[in-house]
Amino acid sequence: MTTHIPDQTGRTAIITGGSSGIGKATAMALAAKGARVILAVRDQNRGRAAAAEMGGLAESRPLDLGSLASVREFADTVDAPVDYLINNAGSMTSTLRHTADGFESQFGTNHLGHFALTNLLLGRVTRRVITVSSTNYRNAHIDFEDLQWQRRPYRPFGAYGQTKLANLLFTRELQRRLDEAGSPVLATAAHPGWAATGFTMTTGKRLLDRTLALATRLLAQTAEGGARPVLLATVGDVPGAGFCGPSRFGVRGPAALEELSGEALDDGIARELWEVSERLTRVEFPMPAA
Repeated sequence: MTTHIPDQTGRTAIITGGSSGIGKATAMALAAKGARVILAVRDQNRGRAAAAEMGGLAESRPLDLGSLASVREFADTVDAPVDYLINNAGSMTSTLRHTADGFESQFGTNHLGHFALTNLLLGRVTRRVITVSSTNYRNAHIDFEDLQWQRRPYRPFGAYGQTKLANLLFTRELQRRLDEAGSPVLATAAHPGWAATGFTMTTGKRLLDRTLALATRLLAQTAEGGARPVLLATVGDVPGAGFCGPSRFGVRGPAALEELSGEALDDGIARELWEVSERLTRVEFPMPAA
């Protein structure tokens, strides 16, 4: 998998959720090419074990994306330039849960935690911010009247899809702001297709969940296969706001650029989501316009 990755000696990557699945496979590939990788994870036992597999330039640091206090504490530990910030970690729950700050857990972790982390670190990022999304964005909608699922009946897939759409809108608006600030940093996004990573997808319906789990074991590609689009978005020749995914029907195979559709292309929604996210996290874009 590392054949087409250029030498990364002297470069640093922060990878959220880097102790397992897509994040670990991405970190392993970059470390194999000489990069220093910082695994930003909740479970430090798993993080340190994963870092040990990667060699001397890998380390694990504590980060709970479901706590804005933890996000700030992690950001305070980063005192040197970072080439790549890879927003990979994701959460999915079958029942309505909340983060330490009172946000619906999927929205708070998958979007708001990464939103805050990115803006807190952006002054130290030198090359790219990569955010991992999902094809679930296609059927999703940003409900600004009920982002936290306080009034709607909770739907796990609906909540997850909203966060994955938010990841793409965040990438789009981040790139617009970087361009406006005259920054050379690129914001890109990727999705792993159908990959067997240990990440549990749940619809809230037991029979359907069992069917999906069985199909995943039989048909999905490996975590290493799912990491290919993330690596392309990290070190490949892709444009700002570019979206990478598997080239075979968006499910598996070699990585390639992919066209976005629907609400993910709406600049107005992207701006509104950014403004709402700033208010909720109390973290703002740190760069003035050029």
